[in-house]
Amino acid sequence: MPVDSDPVPRLEMRGISKTFPGVKALNDVRLTARGGEVLALMGENGAGKSTLMKILSGAYQADAGGTLLIDGKPVTITDPIAAKRHGISIIYQELALAPNLTVAENIYLGIEPSRHGQVDRPAMRTGCQAVLNRLGAPFTPDTVVGGMSIAEQQLVEIARALHVNSKILVLDEPTTALSSRETDRLFALVRQLRGEGIALIYISHRMAEVYELADRVSVLRDGSYVGTLTREELSAEALVKMMVGRDLSSFYTKTHDPHGSRGSVLLEVRGITDGGRRVRPCSLSLHRGEVLGIAGLVGSGRTELARLIYGADPKTAGDIVLDGQSVVIEAPEDALAVGLAYLTEDRKGLGLFLDLSCGTNINLGVIGRDARTGGILNRTAWRRRADQAFETLRVRAPSPQVTVGSLSGGNQQKVLLSRWLEIGPKVLILDEPTRGVDIGAKSEIYRIIDELAKRDIGVIVISSELPEIIGVCDRVLVMREGQIAGEVGGAGGAPVTQENIMAFGAGIAA
Repeated sequence: MPVDSDPVPRLEMRGISKTFPGVKALNDVRLTARGGEVLALMGENGAGKSTLMKILSGAYQADAGGTLLIDGKPVTITDPIAAKRHGISIIYQELALAPNLTVAENIYLGIEPSRHGQVDRPAMRTGCQAVLNRLGAPFTPDTVVGGMSIAEQQLVEIARALHVNSKILVLDEPTTALSSRETDRLFALVRQLRGEGIALIYISHRMAEVYELADRVSVLRDGSYVGTLTREELSAEALVKMMVGRDLSSFYTKTHDPHGSRGSVLLEVRGITDGGRRVRPCSLSLHRGEVLGIAGLVGSGRTELARLIYGADPKTAGDIVLDGQSVVIEAPEDALAVGLAYLTEDRKGLGLFLDLSCGTNINLGVIGRDARTGGILNRTAWRRRADQAFETLRVRAPSPQVTVGSLSGGNQQKVLLSRWLEIGPKVLILDEPTRGVDIGAKSEIYRIIDELAKRDIGVIVISSELPEIIGVCDRVLVMREGQIAGEVGGAGGAPVTQENIMAFGAGIAA
């Protein structure tokens, strides 16, 4: 529970509105954070969380009429320097460190102490070491940041915030790139800082993290404040209803028939392997209109198996039969040519061209289809396809002309998914399709998967989230150490439950 018993909150934001050309991003939003408290801030991508935090950080200015109070006193924050002066620090998902500098140089960047007209490096090391000791950091002030892990770099960001005596610390999706062990260490640090009286605002899409850390949860939807739940009031049903405006009961609704076309095998994979390096010989079948899950612990070979099937990595053995015909897939273009598409788990690094428009990203898979004589692009067909994809997949963006890099994670995922849907696939492999997207976008992606199955497309879903696997899949294959260890949900097989999946994944199934 919060340690700050003072009735005056550390931070209050009242009546905050923000309008961009043609868009009301925030409408009369309020937020209250107390010292010694973890306040989770939740909402779909596009709900206004980032805009609100940018106003708090001084990167944006709110419309006239809003009030911001720190320790009960009205303040004006005109820029990030003013925010720092008032004790506000924000650690974004994309860390803002200079990789070629040391830890001490990053912590003191812009505020270097001087002695006799020169930078006082001994003072920097001493001051840096003091804050590193406070955090229990495993590195020294002289460690170069570029060689550190993401978790260690995140610790440098936190150290920098504490060095300037921040009273309000915002953590924006801090566990996205962390392992489970690194996440546990971060949670311990968050609890330590809460115990020191700092007001922490924790932004995350992961409900398990919110349940574990939050004292209260405030929710935004469509740029408006919806409400706040205390720890005692917190439940998945209440949160989902506040965030997306509907009950959890409709979240995983299946309208396709998971058994209607089981007799018709669409895809067969026989003994595919990379020579045992990451994947031992694996065989599987996929039926028309079926959603087949592939589960397993991290490192079990799920993604590697998908890349072998798609031709992204070379196989040393194995056969693929699609629609009753043996096909040769040695590269992704071979897979696409026969109607097999793969949505990568790394949408930013391997899927999307972030500097190009949404429309261009959507059309890349079929761009040759619209070429007129002489290779000139048919712009009319390009726009029609992009507009239709925006409408069908409910992409939230001003138009297909905006760069895809400017979109939220969920909308980026919809753009990438729409690219592969445009080729008219028979089989679609989705690798971690909802990673890093909010709960509303997850619901939309689940709806799309269900619609694809109704159109007799075979869908393979690879996911680390067992509730997702159980909720959307008709049958689940479980991988362990590079091979398929078992199946749940098949005819006569064990029921699809977390216990049965984990039993195969951990190697303890009977």
